[in-house]
Amino acid sequence: MSADLDLSPPEVPEPTFLESLLRYGLFLGAIFQLVCILAIIVPTPKGHEKEESETTNGKVAEQTKKPKGPVPQIRPKSKKESKKKR
Repeated sequence: MSADLDLSPPEVPEPTFLESLLRYGLFLGAIFQLVCILAIIVPTPKGHEKEESETTNGKVAEQTKKPKGPVPQIRPKSKKESKKKR
């Protein structure tokens, strides 16, 4: 009865180049995702936030300094004006 059971490991073919490339690419993608998630979770230093707020305030100030020209009034033409006279 013990002669009928084959307990040897199954033969697994060597992975091809494409399979290896896919495997390592998936590992790199997973590591990249973990780094991105950690970058969101871990708070940034206070000095960096001040620099960002100064640059955004400067941009807002530049935008408010620009005077806006008069907004052109667009009136829809009535049907009589748009029809050609024959």
